[in-house]
Amino acid sequence: MTSYLDASLPTRSEHLWRYTPWSRVHPTKVDELPTIGEVVVESEDTVLKIVPKRSIQHGNDIARIFLDEVLENTHILALENETNHVHIRAGGHAVAAHIHIESKQSSSVMFHLTGEAEWVGLWLTGNILPNSQLSVGLINELSTDTVLVRTDNWNVERDGDFELATLSLGGQRIKSDIRTTLSGSNSNHKQFIAVHGHGTRHDDHHVEIHHQQPHSNSKLTVNAACDDRSHSVGTGALTIDDDAQHTDAGQIFRNLLLSPSARAEAIPELEVMANEVAAAHGAASAPIDSTQMHYLMSRGLSQEEATAMLVEGFLVDSFVEVRSDSVREAMQTRLTVHLECQLLG
Repeated sequence: MTSYLDASLPTRSEHLWRYTPWSRVHPTKVDELPTIGEVVVESEDTVLKIVPKRSIQHGNDIARIFLDEVLENTHILALENETNHVHIRAGGHAVAAHIHIESKQSSSVMFHLTGEAEWVGLWLTGNILPNSQLSVGLINELSTDTVLVRTDNWNVERDGDFELATLSLGGQRIKSDIRTTLSGSNSNHKQFIAVHGHGTRHDDHHVEIHHQQPHSNSKLTVNAACDDRSHSVGTGALTIDDDAQHTDAGQIFRNLLLSPSARAEAIPELEVMANEVAAAHGAASAPIDSTQMHYLMSRGLSQEEATAMLVEGFLVDSFVEVRSDSVREAMQTRLTVHLECQLLG
């Protein structure tokens, strides 16, 4: 297995690292392998077991190679309840954690990521076993100065159903690389991402969905509202193997630009080898609707209040299809609180 110091650094010509070079999210210098502390992972709902780090296939990705070397332990979630809440608290200079889930039944997990660490590495992995359902939500409310490197590896087996929702509110520079493989027939995957860009946040989400077997379905929805001088990047790589006939897959990216200085990129990509499939993608970017603003302000709302209401509606729409009530309600509640705090300054 390739060690970090022997690995080749990715160039900006690579799809994954085009908009966020590895050098900008490494905790020190790219030619160093620093000591990384551990994130605090706690839950009152489920059993957390800490075991020596599990071997993980990193696929020669530089971020995964790095995390594989600096991590010492794996947190195993034993999902004994239908609804589970996990708090991830990051403090100190540079900390990281690997969390693994084996889904054998119908359950949901809500991750809440907070803290003031300068650098956070988070690796989420999971297997959705045959005939099981798993709903996962992650809310990022890290400090405004934090750099977050997130890598996900999920595998959905035969007749498995997996949904993943992300609400990205905190941190200064975010690099997320989320990969899901539908390795079983009749497997289903839905992913929902909502980003609120404010200040000078740089939020880069790269999503890969790989269909390997027939009669599998996936849907990706990414909504980003960008204000001030923030920058959001959404890239989606959808692959449908030649064996994955009768697949139905789609990706949609929507960007709401609230400031002349805000930027947003949306790059959906499809690689389809099968011929009996339905595959679609789309992307749209636009400023806030002046007619809607006029209507709300004519009812007595200030410009800031009207903007916050429109942003909330736009981002809440990301989660309307989330099956899990607990995940959907947690996302909506934290988004409302966040926007209220932004409005109050």
